[in-house]
Amino acid sequence: MLSSLFRFIICCAALIVPYSRVQAEAHEPSLEPPASLHPNSRWTAASWDDLTGAFEDDPREAISAWLASCTRPQASWRKACSELAALKSADSEVIRIWMMSRLQPYRVSNLEVSNNASLLTGYYEPVMRARREASDVFRYPLYRLPADLERGKSNRVWFTREEIDTRAGQAQQALQGRVIAYLESPLDVLALHIQGSGQLDLVQTDGTHQRIRLAFAGSNNQPYKSVGAWLRDTHGVRDLSWPAIKSWALAHPEQMNALVWSNPRVVFFKESAVNKGEESIGPKGAQGLPLTAGRSIAVDPKSIPYGTPVWLASSGASVNLNRLVLAQDTGAAITGAVRADYYVGSGDAAGEIAGRLKQGLQMWALWPK
Repeated sequence: MLSSLFRFIICCAALIVPYSRVQAEAHEPSLEPPASLHPNSRWTAASWDDLTGAFEDDPREAISAWLASCTRPQASWRKACSELAALKSADSEVIRIWMMSRLQPYRVSNLEVSNNASLLTGYYEPVMRARREASDVFRYPLYRLPADLERGKSNRVWFTREEIDTRAGQAQQALQGRVIAYLESPLDVLALHIQGSGQLDLVQTDGTHQRIRLAFAGSNNQPYKSVGAWLRDTHGVRDLSWPAIKSWALAHPEQMNALVWSNPRVVFFKESAVNKGEESIGPKGAQGLPLTAGRSIAVDPKSIPYGTPVWLASSGASVNLNRLVLAQDTGAAITGAVRADYYVGSGDAAGEIAGRLKQGLQMWALWPK
C-alpha cells in the first residue's frame, strides 16, 4: 500500500508509476546528459535490471549524503532534488519507486571501447596521536601551507618531500612557524598526505587530550607517485596493501627514507576543532560537503560530475559492494572513467579495509529523465 506521502508526490509531480520493474522501464529514456559534463567518459543508457542489487540496497542509508549534494545541485538536478527532499522520511520502497520512475541509469565506460580498465580503491580518515611540540617520540612535522604558496603562487612547483626533509636552507626557512603538530612516525605523516585529511588526538603536557581535524589546504604540486609501485619495482614486493607496506618499512628501517621519499608529493593542511560528539562526522570532500562512510566516493570530476548519485558494483577479496553512493570527492590519483575511491570511514578499522581495497568495478551514473 503506497504511503500518503508518496500519493502526494505522485499527484504534485505527476509521477504516476505503478511499482513493477517492467513499468519502471517503460519510460522513454531521456537524452544523455551533455558530454561537456563528463568529457573523459562515455555514458550509455541502461536498464535498472542491469544494476546488480538495485532492488536490495536500502536507499535510505544514502539519503543524508544525497540531500547534502542537493544543496549544491547541477541545474538538471534542481527539480529532482526538490522532490527527493519531500521523500527524506519515506520508507525504502517509496524512495526506490521514485528513483526508478524519475532517474535514468547510464553505464559509465572509457572513451576507447577497447579500454576495459577499472579500479576501486578505498580511503579513510586517519586518527593519529600527535603533539604540538617536538619531542624524542613526536618529531615528524605536519605543515600549514607555506606563505609563498599562499600569496597567489598556489600552482608553483615547490620542494619535494626529500628536499623538505634534508635541506636546511630555503625549504626550511619557508616552513618556519608553519608546523601544526608532530607525529610519531614518518609513515603516519605519509598516510595523512596520501589520504589528504585526518584527525589528530593531541596529547597535552598535562595528559589531557584535544581532537582537531586536518583538511587539505594545498600541496607542493609535485606528482603523486605510489610507494607501493616503488616497493614492487625496487624490492620485488608483491603485497602492496598499506598494512603490508607498513610492515615492510618497520622491518627495514634503513630503507624508511627511501620509501617515503619515493613519493615527492607533500600535502599541506589547515586545522579546525572537533567538538565532542562530532568525531564520526566525515571530513569535507572536494564538493565542499562532509563525506559519509560507505556512501561517498571520490571520482574523476571530468568523468562524473560532483553530486551525481552512482550505482557501484564491485566484488573482490576485500569487499562485495552493490550500493548507491554519491560522487563527492576527488584525489590526485583518481583519474579515469571507471575509477572510484570508496570512503570507508575514520580510524584504524576503516584503515585496514581501505588499505587492502583494490579491485575492479562497474559504475552507473543516475540522472534525471
